[in-house]
Amino acid sequence: MRLTHVRNNFTKVSSLLVCGLLAGVVVAAAAFPAAALSGLAAKAGETSFASLPSELKDFSSPQVTRVYAADNRTLLAQFHDEFRSDVPIKDISKNMQAAIIAAEDRKFYQHNGVDLKGVARAFVSNNQGGSQQGASTLTMQYVRMALAYSATNPQEVIDATKDTPTRKLTEMKYALQIEKDLTKEQILERYLNIAPFGNQAYGIYAASQVYFNKTPSKLDVAEAAMLAGMVKAPTSFNPTIKTGHDQIQARRDNYILPGMVAMGAITQADADKAKTEKIPTKVKAIANGCISVAKNNWGFFCDYFYRWWMEQDAFGATTYDRERRLKSGGYRVVTTLDVKGQNAARAEIAERQSDSSQNALLLAGVEPGTGKVRILATNRTYGLDDPAHPKNKLSPDPAKKAKNIRGSFPKTTNPLITGGGDITGYQAGSVYKAFTMVAALEKGFPLSYPINSPATFHSQYKTSPSDESACPGSDDWCPSNASKSEAGVFNMWTGFGKSVNTYFVPLEQKVGAENVVDVAKRFGVKFRVPKEAEMANDEDQAAGWGSFTLGVMNSTPLDMANAYATLAGDGMYCDPTPITQITTEDGAKIDVGKPHCKQATSKDVARAALDAARCPVGDSAQLGSCNGQNTAGDTRGIVGHPVFGKTGTTDAEKTASLIVGTTSLVVAGYMANPDWQNHRDHMSHDVINDAVQHTLADFMKGKPSVQFKKPGNDKMSTGDLRSVPDVTCDSMSSAKDKISGAGFDPVTGPAVDSDCPAGTAAGTSEDRTVKGGAVTIEVSNGKKNQPQQPDPQNPDPGQSTPGHN
Repeated sequence: MRLTHVRNNFTKVSSLLVCGLLAGVVVAAAAFPAAALSGLAAKAGETSFASLPSELKDFSSPQVTRVYAADNRTLLAQFHDEFRSDVPIKDISKNMQAAIIAAEDRKFYQHNGVDLKGVARAFVSNNQGGSQQGASTLTMQYVRMALAYSATNPQEVIDATKDTPTRKLTEMKYALQIEKDLTKEQILERYLNIAPFGNQAYGIYAASQVYFNKTPSKLDVAEAAMLAGMVKAPTSFNPTIKTGHDQIQARRDNYILPGMVAMGAITQADADKAKTEKIPTKVKAIANGCISVAKNNWGFFCDYFYRWWMEQDAFGATTYDRERRLKSGGYRVVTTLDVKGQNAARAEIAERQSDSSQNALLLAGVEPGTGKVRILATNRTYGLDDPAHPKNKLSPDPAKKAKNIRGSFPKTTNPLITGGGDITGYQAGSVYKAFTMVAALEKGFPLSYPINSPATFHSQYKTSPSDESACPGSDDWCPSNASKSEAGVFNMWTGFGKSVNTYFVPLEQKVGAENVVDVAKRFGVKFRVPKEAEMANDEDQAAGWGSFTLGVMNSTPLDMANAYATLAGDGMYCDPTPITQITTEDGAKIDVGKPHCKQATSKDVARAALDAARCPVGDSAQLGSCNGQNTAGDTRGIVGHPVFGKTGTTDAEKTASLIVGTTSLVVAGYMANPDWQNHRDHMSHDVINDAVQHTLADFMKGKPSVQFKKPGNDKMSTGDLRSVPDVTCDSMSSAKDKISGAGFDPVTGPAVDSDCPAGTAAGTSEDRTVKGGAVTIEVSNGKKNQPQQPDPQNPDPGQSTPGHN
């Protein structure tokens, strides 16, 4: 029977009768005690049933977001406000379906959403001092929970849960409408997915996991009856405490199992058997967030992912919105973490550096051309030190130590590898010379550009007169090389290979320090120290930043791994990302986190710079010669693939770094003290080099050997060659004037055998070179050239094969 309309001026008793008719419940008038109905209406504050809403707002109950490694199957972490994952009714055992009906609403399949007899009976009992009765059907209970989840402000939550007649009437109208719109199975599915089961378990999937470590489809009779019994009062019926354990067992055995028998869902024998099963006293721990990652060494990557998420406007306008979305959105996140590579990196670190060491060995691995972060590892335990029982040692920083402040070892959640918070990075040293090389190539200086590099260079840059590197009696900056042997004429291959300071400082002068800083910015270096950021963003200040090429500013391994990956990616800079794919609860793929790339420099410049960067790590340049100049020459043999990279060391070796890359991965490693950068330890290149080299070697095992590409423009290596004037037998002063007059930088070279008078110019070391480049003038010793002795292996000199340096 159905009414077509309801008038607002009906009495409250009439409204309830309408409710009964709409529900399809045919009862005698005597079944509705007038006093009970009019009393319920009065308590509802003269609310008209017809004026109440009947359409529930769209809502989604909080769902668990799960974060996986790049293999799409290894679970790294999960995030949630409520541990819940919805499942379809077909994946919920019949035992569970029957048990919840027996526990909460045995007339579920008979009513149309409202049990009016029960409502009236409950009202009379509650108002005559009898036992408190709820009389809410399973559908009405679902309405109550749905209203709370769809609330947009705290008052709506209160209105949805407060025990008032108005709330009861509202639930009844919503329930009637829901029963029209949904099947019983759909209602049951939604109820089981939204109901709370205690111990952080929301919904039947979570409950099955927490209490029995199984899926809902596999719940047996006893398990289903216990879980169904908990919904009424999850805290009171908590089986992990003595009183709750006794209460839930009694409710299972004496109420729910008999109810399932009475409903015909199970036999008495099934019930008797179920009663013999023990109620669990322990529950499965629920992992939530990075602090409870599946493997501790994944924690720093998880933290990087979390910080990345919190910076994405796509997930909300505020950090609060973004966190709520992460912890309730039910996303499936496939990250970029390479599990094998990560585990190998952590093992290589553990072999060389203790977690309790104050010195951190920090590794980051990035894939060229995509910015995908594959590895983040260090010799630390990801976690918080227990303030009640601290294990971390006092900070090595004397100022902090005096205040009993503890250091970050062995436990920390600080983003040591990626930066953020109070982690601004570490001085990396000469790895920054790559930015000077790129700037020079962009300005037209070729790889072969020769510069006379003295042991100490008097630069145009200024420093404090008290600085150790100040020129005597002035504020001019006079940097030196690490060794006196690093003096002479170098080009980019040999200067980068040997890491010659007095090659790169004058090169920086020629191209402009502000242009070198600009390259670093384009290559993704973050300036986290306020003063350094100010200098980097002010062209005038950047122009005077002479020490920039020596890497005296702060950076992180992730910054530099990605910067060098830009070279291997043909000059394409990609924002570093922890994301491969994010999928919504509904299975839709979203684009957030996909590679975001832009051309930071030309392909030819990147390929040329990379060619010179093969020299430091013991590989062979394709466009020129390294002449055996390297600082980590064993790298190529250890990795077993074409490699490029650079070492770096700061003053007094307070930091040591190595970056090594292939076409597949670039690994940057720093060894530093995150708690006190002004420490007195000397960082070992043997340690950091080994860790980086073997981490990359482990990653590259089984992968094909891929050669780096050459630039299409030959001038990147040779430049515009110009003829050097003939100065043979000229006086040295005249020879220098000729050389400088032709636009070259004259350099006095060694004494050689020559027919020219002693002390005059015997000639030059090269007939053609780049304009502005160094030209070495050889000095005659006055001895005539000795006739060439025949080679017994090759008696005809005309048939010899020319060599190549």
